[in-house]
Amino acid sequence: MNVLGISAFYHDSAAALLVDGQLVAAAHEERFTRKRHDPDLPKQAAAYCLEAAGLTIDDIDYVAFYDKPFIKLERILMTYLATFPRSLPSFSKSIPIWLKEKLWIPSLIGKELGYDGEVLFAEHHQSHAASAFLASPFEEAAILTCDGVGEWATTTMGVGRGESFELTNELRFPHSLGLLYSAFTYYLGFKVNSAEYKLMGAAPYGKPKYADKILTDLIDLRDDGSFKLNMKYFSYDYGLRMTNDHFADLFGHPVRKGESKMEQFHWDMAASIQNVTEEIMLRMVRSLHEQTGLPNLCMAGGVALNCVSNGRIVREGPFENLWVQPAAGDAGGALGAALFVHNAVLGKPRNHRMDHAYWGPCYTDEAIQQCLDARGAVYKTMSRADMIAETARQLEANQAVVGWFQGRMEWGPRSLGSRSIIADARNEDNWKRVNLKIKFRESFRPFAPAVLADKASEWFDIDRESPYMLLVCQVLEGKNIPAVTHVDGSARLQTVTPESHPEFHDLLHAFDERSGCPVLINTSFNVRGEPIVCSPDDAYLCFMRTNMDVLVLGNQVLMKEDQPELHEDFDWRERYALD
Repeated sequence: MNVLGISAFYHDSAAALLVDGQLVAAAHEERFTRKRHDPDLPKQAAAYCLEAAGLTIDDIDYVAFYDKPFIKLERILMTYLATFPRSLPSFSKSIPIWLKEKLWIPSLIGKELGYDGEVLFAEHHQSHAASAFLASPFEEAAILTCDGVGEWATTTMGVGRGESFELTNELRFPHSLGLLYSAFTYYLGFKVNSAEYKLMGAAPYGKPKYADKILTDLIDLRDDGSFKLNMKYFSYDYGLRMTNDHFADLFGHPVRKGESKMEQFHWDMAASIQNVTEEIMLRMVRSLHEQTGLPNLCMAGGVALNCVSNGRIVREGPFENLWVQPAAGDAGGALGAALFVHNAVLGKPRNHRMDHAYWGPCYTDEAIQQCLDARGAVYKTMSRADMIAETARQLEANQAVVGWFQGRMEWGPRSLGSRSIIADARNEDNWKRVNLKIKFRESFRPFAPAVLADKASEWFDIDRESPYMLLVCQVLEGKNIPAVTHVDGSARLQTVTPESHPEFHDLLHAFDERSGCPVLINTSFNVRGEPIVCSPDDAYLCFMRTNMDVLVLGNQVLMKEDQPELHEDFDWRERYALD
């Protein structure tokens, strides 16, 4: 039984393919089209998944779509009617798009993918729940999904057992923790549905001075984590903005203009909404534990990518074990929809447990060499052992910033050692250098550390693995890794085992032997506004456009000073808009 899962038409479209219930390939469409958060039907991602499995579209038994468009349209129309005439501008902009394409999923899939079989639909939060529980290592677990909005639901709770699950509680639009967080993202001048992680990174620079005001004026929060928002201050239910003038008046400041200076007020606002978000999530998980009594918790949805909140759930929550889907956002709905169809709808046994996140394309040394030769690049092909040793030497002795391209591309928004930019975490100058001269991003944003899993507890206050970079913990006192230590002493941690990524593990081990430090900066291989690189050519272009020193593609090692000058007939910074 072959099931192709698809998420599309809202944010970050993706495809995932199950063969007899086992995941064989999954990828984000943006990685192929090079269009950040590409929402279109994932034609190239689906084609990759089929190629990886050695299948054609005719071999697919079912296509599973990650939400139900007609129910979503019902919610949109009812909301527009309830808020008319304020909703007219938004109505005029969005409804034609719905009538043109978003409602006609089966015919569009048939036209674009050449598929003439049955298309099955899961509800949005069913897809999130399936991606969380059915891919988890647990036979039984509580489930929490939390995001902006699906059809009507914004948060769901439930229980998974065996190959099925039941969602028993939900919060409904417009009362949404994800949209509340996005409203503050908008208010602080960042891009909604793209830059919420910047808000999380900004929070430690401030104090939660406005948390009580948020809880008093914006939200009615109950002990069990359920809540209602005071819609007087928001406009996302009827307009093209997230907040209105009442919101700005309440806090005494206008919406911050993007790229303008962050004042102390903005840092404090970021800290305040982050604090409130953590409090809401802690109340939710405590209530869910009281209802289920289970030791295991699975989470998905965009809010589950808030790794600071996840860290508090681990430290202060009642569950013994937490598993978060590495592609917790809408892209992960492609996997969830496929699992939902295979396990819950068709009643097939669970054959897949996600023990890594590397489900994207892989390139042989021969393919890499052909790409480099076409560019006229200068490189050395080494043995695997020599490549590892040379990269470790460049990182430690030369303090090089290295573009690292190995194995299958990551599934989810985090680079986890396959498509990474890496550097020595002990050198504080690397933090500024990588931020400003390589990533071209805001200087306040922190970098994540990758660490050998068996040495993680020697450097960080953590008692479990964090393979998907979805937990924040404290750096232990006396450990000098300033390039990955945030202003509050925290770090967003990735633990690496030989099984999860052999090449990356061996590099960390070699660096540890040279330096006595098993930690490296690990940030995504891209520049601000660009999707993470997918192909060797993507990686080479990113390397040449930035101030990286070394590029390692498979067993090919390139030095920047050896490369011919890159000539392009367009301004790549304008293309990516550096958002």
